[in-house]
Amino acid sequence: MKVLLFVLTALPLIGASKPNVLWIYVDDMSDWFGCYGHKVVSTPNIDALAAEGTRFERAFVPAPVCSSTRSALITGMMQTSLGLHHHRTMFKKPLPKEIQAVPTHFQRAGYITFNETKDDYNFEEPRSHLYSHKFGTRGDFSGDLEWMAELQGKPFFGQIQLKGGKLGGEAGQKFPSKSRVDASKIEVPPFYPDTEVFRDAIARHYEQVAVVDSEVGAIISALKKNNLWKNTIVVFFTDHGSPLPREKQNLYEAGLKVPLIFRGPGIPVGEVRNDLVSGIDISSTSLSFLNFPLPENLEGGDLFDKNYVPRDFVIGARDRLGVAIDRVRTVRTDRFRYIRNYQTDRELYQLQYREDHATLKELRKMYLEGKLTPEQASYHDAAQRSAEEFYDLQRDPYQMKNLATDPAVSDELQRHRNILEKWANETGDKGRLPASKKELEAVYKRAKGKVANPEYRFLKK
Repeated sequence: MKVLLFVLTALPLIGASKPNVLWIYVDDMSDWFGCYGHKVVSTPNIDALAAEGTRFERAFVPAPVCSSTRSALITGMMQTSLGLHHHRTMFKKPLPKEIQAVPTHFQRAGYITFNETKDDYNFEEPRSHLYSHKFGTRGDFSGDLEWMAELQGKPFFGQIQLKGGKLGGEAGQKFPSKSRVDASKIEVPPFYPDTEVFRDAIARHYEQVAVVDSEVGAIISALKKNNLWKNTIVVFFTDHGSPLPREKQNLYEAGLKVPLIFRGPGIPVGEVRNDLVSGIDISSTSLSFLNFPLPENLEGGDLFDKNYVPRDFVIGARDRLGVAIDRVRTVRTDRFRYIRNYQTDRELYQLQYREDHATLKELRKMYLEGKLTPEQASYHDAAQRSAEEFYDLQRDPYQMKNLATDPAVSDELQRHRNILEKWANETGDKGRLPASKKELEAVYKRAKGKVANPEYRFLKK
């Protein structure tokens, strides 16, 4: 991989005539908004944002977990290219000297930079190198956001982090009070059992969506009140899909597909785009608003460049998830999703931090009682985990029928294998290297020995 140093230190201070860039970055949330065709709850603020800007129908993040995706987007490179793929890295290292994070580029170009509140990166970097200001909102974005007054007349790159799928506890737990969502009218996808627990969990996520919409409304109101709205490019997206079991941590559509909206000066109004987008394109596109050549180490593209060539594919990666050691890669093309499971000696639903979630408890219980469908049960059984999965998304949007052994799609399957192999070689996929014993020992100690993978056996003496 060619990596060149891009130096911004000699650039003059950029005036307020340059657009501000604000990322509204949501935790653990699927694209269940009105503008994406979901009508269970009303989302007027996000829908209006989409109507005033450009909405992307097929945006996919690089990983189905927080720290890996966030590490990718803040650097503009796949987490696997920089060795930032394990969630969460126990021994964090600084970024290579030739790699600068997105906020650093803005800061060196004369912008105020801030992040309210979560960052969750798998590398060690003094936050002063990334952020020049801290406003201390503590995650509350429902009020007047008076701190935005400090941004008047100053160019800024900011991130506002909304709790999304972590609002009010994790999905799969009971609502503390009556929800505005009628769980009896919820549609349960076929990869989950249609039970009260899953209806409640899905209803909870819609409830979380409604709260996020109101927070987005408060942010927009604050921008307008402080005369920042007109000159601010707002980018709305999430870090991966909902906290439900087959969404978060997994490389199916629901785990990687996210909402993505750009709105602001120079952004086409009322446009809906269907081209394939990777989360790292958000990074490159945001930096393009500086109107300087993009750093050559970036692996994404500028979505609004007149010469932009849409992607033929998007890559996603799953590696160690807390205590669960795995290596999975996926290729999403126009019609198909290919998944390569490199460690088929372990089940998909491995031991994880969500063991106390009502949804996972329900699945574990029903599996032992033999009450799951064969497809639902397969996620609990290592013997049923295939080395390859291949899905026709036009005919099978929920990815329930694995076509990897179907001779009718053998040519397409081979094409996707070739895409993945070429990508891994060209980017130097660091996931091909096993975790060090030092790293595994640290994970083991943190988990107090509650681990299941054979890689930890050397510690169980």
